[in-house]
Amino acid sequence: MPLYIVRNDITKMKVDAIVNAANESLLGGGGVDGCIHRAAGPELLEECRTLGGCPTGSAKITKGYRLPAKYVIHTVGPVWHGGGHREKEKLVSCYRSSLELAAAHNCETVAFPLISAGVYRYPKDQAIQVAVDTIGAYLRGHELTVYLVVYDKSSFQIGRERLAGVAAYIDDHYVDVHTDAAAERQRFAALPADPPPCAATAPSRPPQDRSLDEAVEKLDESFSQMLLRKIGEKGMTDAQCYKKANIDRKLFSKIRSDTHYRPSKPTAMAFAVALELPLEEAQELLGKAGFAFSHASKSDIIVEYFIARGNYNIYEINEALFAFDQSLLGG
Repeated sequence: MPLYIVRNDITKMKVDAIVNAANESLLGGGGVDGCIHRAAGPELLEECRTLGGCPTGSAKITKGYRLPAKYVIHTVGPVWHGGGHREKEKLVSCYRSSLELAAAHNCETVAFPLISAGVYRYPKDQAIQVAVDTIGAYLRGHELTVYLVVYDKSSFQIGRERLAGVAAYIDDHYVDVHTDAAAERQRFAALPADPPPCAATAPSRPPQDRSLDEAVEKLDESFSQMLLRKIGEKGMTDAQCYKKANIDRKLFSKIRSDTHYRPSKPTAMAFAVALELPLEEAQELLGKAGFAFSHASKSDIIVEYFIARGNYNIYEINEALFAFDQSLLGG
């Protein structure tokens, strides 16, 4: 199931469980912890008093009370002391413990804040990477939808420095908004190559001489048909493919059952990434859905950047897209 990076107030998330970046006492504090306690009401603190605290890297669960979420999962992140005191190991444990606790309580949707990246001073770019890697690894084996909730874009400003290569690639390839759109589409459309002059071609009847039934029978391979063929050629299972694509299982079922399903462009791109298609084949798959890579689109350039470098980690791609205010890949 998918991982989404969203900008929101975590206390407003309508999910089965939200995760609270708590302190070891579980009795409330500042930042996200204080906001969650205020939104949930005094009943949350009363239940927390019965839990006996929580060690760093572990998690405990309570009711959500006045929150839209049914549960609050309280986890204690590490304080940053330079990285030499097992901070990463403890932060990974926070995410895994919270996810396992959510699964044990039959949660289907969970929202996380960026743990330890506030007053605990964990470097934000590293905190983001730990969150994305740990959640992504867990989702490969579990059916769960997870939201990584960022209250404002400041969390990604440091991450943008790490994405300097993406920024440079955009600067080099981004077409000015005044570029002729029709010419741009023609330039980057995934069109089949013309046969060489010496190639033998079978004679064909002019289109005007064909009946409507004959024309319909000549329909090309659809997006759904090509996708399923590519999955088979790659030796992947359906689940492996839609999870790598950050696609919901229900959406994949619709695509599989409807030969003429027309996905959105981010969904089509997500499958090209999941299948680890080189750029030319990725363009072909997008073409089946009626789309093409365009250098008039920053999101297209970012995805192209990763594909051209053989980096098919969809979570890293989505992190870059989020940092540059673009729509994420997936369902």
